[in-house]
Order: sequence, then C-alpha cells, then structure tokens
Amino acid sequence: MKTFLSQRSFQSFCLILFFLLIQIPEIHAQGLDIEKSIEKHRKGKIVVKAEPDSKITIEQISHEFWFGCAIGNGIFNGRASDTDVKQYKEKFLRNFNSAVTENAVKWGNMERQKGNVNYAVVDAMLKWTDESRIPLRAHNLFWGIPNRVQPWLKDMPDEELEQTLKNRAETVTARYKGRFTDYDMNNEMIHGNYYEDRLGPDITRKMAEWAKNGDPGIKLYLNDYDILTGNMLDKFMAHIRGILSQNIPIAGIGVQGHLHSDTFDRAELIRSLDSLAKFGLPVKITEFNMPGQRSKYHREKIRTMTPEEEEKRTKELVDYYRICFAHPAVEGILMWGFWEGANWIGVSSLYKRDWTPTPAAEAYQDLIFNEWWTREEGKSDQNGAYTSSAFYGKYKVTVDGITKEVNLNKAEGSVVVEF
Repeated sequence: MKTFLSQRSFQSFCLILFFLLIQIPEIHAQGLDIEKSIEKHRKGKIVVKAEPDSKITIEQISHEFWFGCAIGNGIFNGRASDTDVKQYKEKFLRNFNSAVTENAVKWGNMERQKGNVNYAVVDAMLKWTDESRIPLRAHNLFWGIPNRVQPWLKDMPDEELEQTLKNRAETVTARYKGRFTDYDMNNEMIHGNYYEDRLGPDITRKMAEWAKNGDPGIKLYLNDYDILTGNMLDKFMAHIRGILSQNIPIAGIGVQGHLHSDTFDRAELIRSLDSLAKFGLPVKITEFNMPGQRSKYHREKIRTMTPEEEEKRTKELVDYYRICFAHPAVEGILMWGFWEGANWIGVSSLYKRDWTPTPAAEAYQDLIFNEWWTREEGKSDQNGAYTSSAFYGKYKVTVDGITKEVNLNKAEGSVVVEF
C-alpha cells in the first residue's frame, strides 16, 4: 500500500511537471513576442554625427504612436467651472498626444433642429488642439443607427434626405478642410444603417464622394464595435471587403475598445488585430474603456472600486496597451474619457472627480513615459558617431550644449542628425 501511494504520487508529480514544462515556454514565448514586436515595430535608429568624444544627450519629446483620448463637450461649451477646465487641459496634455471629438461632430449634436447648426464647440476644440499641437480626429460624419438619426431627417422624402446628406458631408468637410486628421465616415454600419435602408446600398460610396468634394485630402475611417472581442469580427471583415470591392476610398479601420467586461480576452484581441491587419490599412483603437460596457460597473452603475478591483483594473489596462502597442497594424489607441467628471464609465477614468490620480493613471504614465520612453546620454566614438535605438517620435538631440529637434518616423526607420 505504501509503495502504491508513492508510485501514485510520483506519477501525479510527473504529470504536473509535464504540463508545467509545456506551459512555461509558451507563456515565456508570448511575453518575449510582445517585447520583440515592440522593439521591432516601435523603435528606429537615431544616428548622431559630431566631433569625436562629444557629449551627447537624446531626449524624447513625444511619441509618433497615438496615445490619445476623447475630448468632452462640457469642457468647451462654457458649462464647466474654470478650475475643471484648467485641470482638464493640463491633465490632458500631460497624458495624451492626440485626441478625438466625443460628441461635438456628431450630426445629432451639431444640428438637433433642422437648419440650426452649432459649430461653436467644434471650433473651440480645434482652436485648443491647434494651439497645443494635438492632432484631432472627427467622430463622426454620419451615424446610421436608427435611434441616432434626428426625427426631422426621418420625416424627409428620399430625394430630400439624400440631398441633405450631401450638404452635410460637403459643408462640414469644406469648413474644416485639412484640420482633422481623419473622420469616422458612417459610424457602426454593421449594427444599423438607416441611410442604406432608405436610400440603397450605394449610399456609402456617395458619402465618401461628397466628403471628398469638401476636402479632397480627407482620410475616411470605418468604425465599429464588438470587433476586438471576436464577436462581430467575421461580419466586420466581410463588411470591409464589401467596402473595398466598391473602391470606396477608406484610409483606415477604427475598432472600438469598450465592449469587454472588467477583463478582456487576450487571444481574441490578438486574433482580431491579426485578421484586420490583412487589409494593409492602419488600425486605431478608437474608443477604449477599462472596465468596459459589459462590466458590472457599467451595467449596475457602480461608481467605486475596492483597492483589489483597482489593482485588477490597472493590470488589465496595462496588458491591453501592451498588446496594442506591440501589434504592427495598430497606429494608436484612444481612451473614451479620462476624468470621472466627463466619462460615460466613470470608474474607467485615470482621474477621480476631484482630480486625484487613480492607480491606473500612475501605471499608464509609467508605461508611456518611462518604459516606452527614450532618454540617453553618451559620447561619440573616435569617428564622431553615436547611434541610439529609440521609440518613434519627436526628439531633442543635444551635442556639447547645442540642441536640435528631429523626428524619428516609422516610415523612414532612422534619422541622421549632423552637428
């Protein structure tokens, strides 16, 4: 009996060890893949040419990759307090290098009543982002989910409706020609498309043509949700193929990042990004919250977290960012709110209502501005050369007290700075 138990225990031990030996390399390899991918796809070379033995400092100013956030209307429509406006703008510039309009460009927000178009909030946003050198994307030109279409549009006969769509596209894009980096053209089409149902399947092509009439250089994005969970990936892939088969000029793919719960499926996120990458178009995660829309926090309107829940949320956010930053097809990730006072899922914010930072804020800042940030000092060699591996972005390069600003772009892969 004693011998039998020993053999049984030994067999169990061997079985456990076997599974560990299988799993450990896989986990290790996955971790290395992310780091290797970041090194390969997010870094290039800065080559400094100077006198031999010169003191050289390389300081990153900003990332090329979009670490952005949505801008809420409340900060720019005169309704927020001066204190909150000041804090919002300061914290935004501290954390983000790019932005997207949350509601200001939406047709239902700009023109609630026929003929009464409000450009004031959009103008105020663009004034601030221009002054702050923050690239801003427009969300969205059209939104065909039936309950997002203004009643006065639904009351029009088909011919008038089409002419009104044309006027909307041409007027907005002409007014803001060259000022937005890109537009979400017709939001969430795989979930509902009132305009196509009314006017036929070629309305999307017409929307793109009208937008280009107003701004020939415009970049139009598709944008939809429940893609990165894998749930609607196949339908979205088919939709993109259909759009491209009509030669509709789509410049990129937007995928929303808030349909998960208080965690996310790593494998599905990677699989979805890999699938979307096959189109050869840039991908932006356009609307990110952690926890997301399917979490208990949103569903049950829970407004606080325990320290343990905060710790879990922080890990989930960091892991999500790591995967997206490592993926070569992704060009940016934009949060859908960062302050509890202006965020549809309050507990997903980096800052609480009183502007105190959350643990997630500290982890986010450490990731973007420490781990993924280049700061170097050294001396040129006997030939006067110094080479640095650096994250793509803008830099200050200083040699013996003389400073130059340079851009290290992914498209070029390297930059030479001569002194």
